[in-house]
Amino acid sequence: MPLSPEEEQQIREEMGQMHEDAPQAEQGPQIFPLNENSNIKHVIGVISGKGGVGKSLVTGILATELARHGASVGILDADITGPSIPKMFGLADDMVTADGNNMVPCETANGMKVMSTNLLLEHNDDPVLWRGPILAGALQQFWGQTNWGNLDFLLVDMPPGTGDVALTVFQSLPIEGVIIVSSPQDLVQMVVGKAVKMASMMEVPCLGLVENMAYLTCPHCGEKVEPYGPSRAEETAKRYDLDFLGQLPIDPSFAQMCDAGRMEQDLPDGLIPDAIAAIIASATVMDALK
Repeated sequence: MPLSPEEEQQIREEMGQMHEDAPQAEQGPQIFPLNENSNIKHVIGVISGKGGVGKSLVTGILATELARHGASVGILDADITGPSIPKMFGLADDMVTADGNNMVPCETANGMKVMSTNLLLEHNDDPVLWRGPILAGALQQFWGQTNWGNLDFLLVDMPPGTGDVALTVFQSLPIEGVIIVSSPQDLVQMVVGKAVKMASMMEVPCLGLVENMAYLTCPHCGEKVEPYGPSRAEETAKRYDLDFLGQLPIDPSFAQMCDAGRMEQDLPDGLIPDAIAAIIASATVMDALK
């Protein structure tokens, strides 16, 4: 039975009173709290303005290289409906366990901690058909109800674009900076601009820009070929006042390495060193300010 006009008005008044009575902090975005079993020093996001640019690959490279520098590292796979991090690190058949009220992240062969939707699913190819509020709840659990232990760095593999999950990450996790990943198509300047402006609106520093799939090397003559045309990464970085942190090639060995789950074991040393340096420099500054 539909409500009468008087009943509708009464509900509006009650809802308005509830909003006025609620503490101000509860009416806006809040940082999700950590549990007592977690101590995370620095949180870095890896973002892109669009999908298909290799954001998860860059996240995996950054995490592996930071661990090779002696840091304790974790990855929070916030690309909830399209997670790929577990397979890259040989965790495709693993599932998280529980410790009391909290979850225990899976660990890679070299001890890196990973939390991802795919580590909760019985089958890797099961779709994640969740709406916005449930996605936000999953992020809260991945952050605050997971026993991360002591980490120097937690890298957050963000979903592509500037949608609901990305907004929740920016508003509810203590992101200290972001690395933006692009590819060398003409429309990249526009999508990079969206990512930069979103980070700016959330008051999160952009540490710089990494270009993926920038070129390939001919296996016969060694010539560098640019299948998408000349790189515009430095031009794009300059336009948005970003540091250009380097390029990654199109390399079939990357796909083989990720498919085999051997990111830690087979990744070549020294990839995108400027991006690693930018993250470490940012952490050093933040430590000095604490």
